[in-house]
Amino acid sequence: MVYFFLEIERFKLPRGFKNSCRKIINLIAIDHGFKTGQINIIIVSDEQLLNVNQTFLKHDYYTDIITFNYNSSFKISGDLYISVDRIIENSKIYNCTIFEELKRVIIHGCLHLVGLDDSTRIQRKNMADKENYYLSL
Repeated sequence: MVYFFLEIERFKLPRGFKNSCRKIINLIAIDHGFKTGQINIIIVSDEQLLNVNQTFLKHDYYTDIITFNYNSSFKISGDLYISVDRIIENSKIYNCTIFEELKRVIIHGCLHLVGLDDSTRIQRKNMADKENYYLSL
């Protein structure tokens, strides 16, 4: 089950967005041999995500997403903390809508949950290719 938590009151999701994301998340899970467990998508401000980054990862910088993996057996589960401020900024940089960028970042977090990494240049390219594939569906 996929849950959305909007910690930013000024941010509203368009009609159909949640269901579209749920379908993509389920497809990502199936494509990688998993079922979908509980996935929480928590949309916060830059400052809130920075606090999570500092508290739990000991990193002192802004980021667009932090993924906490709670997988068990063949179920993907986790918390995806997403900065709405980074999403808005990135949508301007990449010339896309805020909701296309948000969906990309949700896909990115779910790809981490199924085991993909983006530490190297080759892994980042593979991750971007998969993001583009799932966005195209």
